[in-house]
Amino acid sequence: MSDTVYQPAEDSELLLETTLKEIKPNDEVLEVGVGSGFVAERIKDRCRFLLATDINPFAVKMAREKGIEVVRTDLVKGIKKRFTLILFNPPYLELDDEERRGDWLEKAIDGGKHGIEVTCRFLDLVGDVLAENGRIILIASSFNTPRVFEEIERRGFRWEILAKRYLFFEELYALKLRRIL
Repeated sequence: MSDTVYQPAEDSELLLETTLKEIKPNDEVLEVGVGSGFVAERIKDRCRFLLATDINPFAVKMAREKGIEVVRTDLVKGIKKRFTLILFNPPYLELDDEERRGDWLEKAIDGGKHGIEVTCRFLDLVGDVLAENGRIILIASSFNTPRVFEEIERRGFRWEILAKRYLFFEELYALKLRRIL
């Protein structure tokens, strides 16, 4: 196990389970923030094309070792292709100053103010890579509701909860987002 790459947890499992129900053989898939490659590795043979991104060089290396095509970038910056299915398990915790360590693992869990700054940046950029009639599976936490739902709608997306995972301290949601036409 690596202390520089986010390791699969309940949120990763929820993203995988939801994606396996949503993915179609003709989908062209982008996984943003591939991390260890847990999801991408399990879906790469279930779609037409899969590309992943991560800002963490250690995550990029780990995913490449699993045969995943990965671009090192911040979210979707520099990606020119459009995708029919985009997956993102964003960092959604708001770390206090004393919790911050300034390492790569922190980037995988610190969502910024209210835990949704990274999600908002993603929502601002994702339209450039989302195909017409494309869909997004986004993981969200009860720590961030209802604020995250408001930000999704404010950016022109409609959402629905596809699945939930109850943990002793929070509830996780797998959301399906589509552009409002």
